[in-house]
Amino acid sequence: MTHTHVHWILGRPKDDKVVIVGIVESNLELAKRYIEQHGLSMDLLYVSMDDLIQHAKPEAVLAFGTIYDHLEIVEKFAPFGIHVMVEKPLAVNLVHAKKMEALAKKYGIHLLTNYETTWYPTVKSAQDLLKKDSIGSLSQLIVRDGHKGPLKIGVNKEFLEWLIDPVKNGGGAITDFGCYGANIATWMMNGEKPISVVAVTQQLQKENNPKVDDESTIILTYKNVKATIQASWNWPIGRKDMEVYGKRGVIYADNRNDLRIRISEGYDGFHESKRRLDELLSPYNDPFSHFAAVINKEITLQKYDLPSIENNMIVMEILDAARLSAKKGKAVKIK
Repeated sequence: MTHTHVHWILGRPKDDKVVIVGIVESNLELAKRYIEQHGLSMDLLYVSMDDLIQHAKPEAVLAFGTIYDHLEIVEKFAPFGIHVMVEKPLAVNLVHAKKMEALAKKYGIHLLTNYETTWYPTVKSAQDLLKKDSIGSLSQLIVRDGHKGPLKIGVNKEFLEWLIDPVKNGGGAITDFGCYGANIATWMMNGEKPISVVAVTQQLQKENNPKVDDESTIILTYKNVKATIQASWNWPIGRKDMEVYGKRGVIYADNRNDLRIRISEGYDGFHESKRRLDELLSPYNDPFSHFAAVINKEITLQKYDLPSIENNMIVMEILDAARLSAKKGKAVKIK
């Protein structure tokens, strides 16, 4: 429960899609605090994953701990046929990710990765518009994600302890927010891998993030497309937005619900239309009802969909290449 995204499930309105049958958390003070905060019962708390499996018999588990822990969680639950959804990114590196993928395939479980932006109406609409040839074929993608930095936004001590740890989190901003852009780019490119990855990282808040980067720019080069990912813990205002460029125009996904479309007119002129989008319909509006629908075979996850294992294995290739590029100061080829 050390990942504060856990409040997303703990505070979720009750329905018939998801029932919490157990919680594993070794930090009992944290567990008690969160359980009481959300009016849940301490009877839900188990001391270990083994204890949970034996007594609660879950159908699926959600990982809200360190990114490093994701592999151990899959190793523990996959042999029992228990499905797993982790918070982004899938793993700390490609080595861990390959082990997780192999276990998921061996035991026939669903292994999903949850990104907040997956449930944004603007993200879905941008791809729909691109498919309808509303702005012409994709030429460039710019994805920006991040905030002021974990300490500056008041992340609690249990989350901060591992979020700025290069082992437990796999990196700093390049991992925490670089994964969003890699995930969306892979989806929009329908699983096509970039030819090369170039990344530059900086440490602009050394006093707050002494062991990891807090500023990163990743450039993905495809055969006919360029994607630029700006992942930062130095934005003055928190953001999750993107620009999708086609041959004739551009789509601005300014936030979760606000979308703008500009169609080129002449040299620097354009016609702009604005849309305020409603939330997506269930089960595409939140990770938990979506996960349940996949498990219950009410919907089928398509290859390279945002939460899919196929997409997120490529994300891990991109992130590994980006970290290597930043370290070596040169482009890294993707096989």
